[in-house]
Amino acid sequence: MTVVDPANWSCPVPLRDHPVVVMGHGGGGALSAELTEHLFAAAYGNETLAALTDSAAVELGGARLAFSTDSYVVRPLFFPGGSIGDLAVNGTVNDLAMSGARAAYLSTAFILEEGVLLDVVGRVAQAVGAAASAAGVTVATGDTKVVEAGHGDGVYVNTSGIGLIPRGVDIRPQRATPGDVIIVSGPIGAHGVAVLSVREGLEFGSDIVSDTAPLGGLVAAMLEVTSDVHVLRDPTRGGLATSLCEIATSSGTGVVLTESAVPVPDSVTAACGFLGLDPLFVANEGRLVAFVPPEHADAVLAAMRAHPQGAGAAVIGTCVTDHPGMVVARTGLGGTRIVDLPLGEQLPRIC
Repeated sequence: MTVVDPANWSCPVPLRDHPVVVMGHGGGGALSAELTEHLFAAAYGNETLAALTDSAAVELGGARLAFSTDSYVVRPLFFPGGSIGDLAVNGTVNDLAMSGARAAYLSTAFILEEGVLLDVVGRVAQAVGAAASAAGVTVATGDTKVVEAGHGDGVYVNTSGIGLIPRGVDIRPQRATPGDVIIVSGPIGAHGVAVLSVREGLEFGSDIVSDTAPLGGLVAAMLEVTSDVHVLRDPTRGGLATSLCEIATSSGTGVVLTESAVPVPDSVTAACGFLGLDPLFVANEGRLVAFVPPEHADAVLAAMRAHPQGAGAAVIGTCVTDHPGMVVARTGLGGTRIVDLPLGEQLPRIC
């Protein structure tokens, strides 16, 4: 008789009852995780992909490389502080940096909708070139496709990138360890609110601009202090809270977040209060969260604050043995609450 072990069962499609793709599948929350794990990862089936990190660490010709790809469908194409062109470069550069790598080369692929103004495409291309120059990365290859009018949204951009991981650096979510100090590189929530303000024609009484920026230099400054940084993550889709939940799940450790320690600009707090949003779940494009051993935390924090992209860095929590795989927030009233993955995304189409 054949013995069937339920532990070996797997489901090739998302577990929730969604027979078609919904917007939440692209939001970076629970639906995205299910789509990735139960459909794509199951279909591709390899150990490199199974790590599900921002960029894959691969061995090639004796070198250890970081490799990443991402697609950008932000609406509108231009917003306070940036554009889809900036995001396309900075997002991929930052994904590589989350493995400790300095980006070296990028590819860009433009999907253009018939009827879009060439002036608009030119502005996006110029933004890509300027952002690549600022990040110190070369756009080495690319592609262009055109789809019929009504079958796109003006301009979509895909970027892929490669970079070299320094020897002795091993940064991945599975390395989060009880005792680690959790540091965020600066105030959160500005990108998502900046995009929404233009999309919906909202005014919040003060200018809110995207935080989009390359983080390779900041990560390099941190690694000059110590190569033993355990985890780095850029909290884009789903925001800071989602990144912390994913790290806790991957490492099997608990996370304690001190809500009052998380830097949120007053303008973002006010806008989120008006819109009914939680800043912890709003996307960022120029911030990172780091898990650092306690013996190195003060020095790493000082190095971050000495860098332009980390001037607002703050300690926001710690990694613990309690409640493994879960994030618990200490509230300003002295209580605690569980922080869980959102089902989808509060603000779709912002990256």
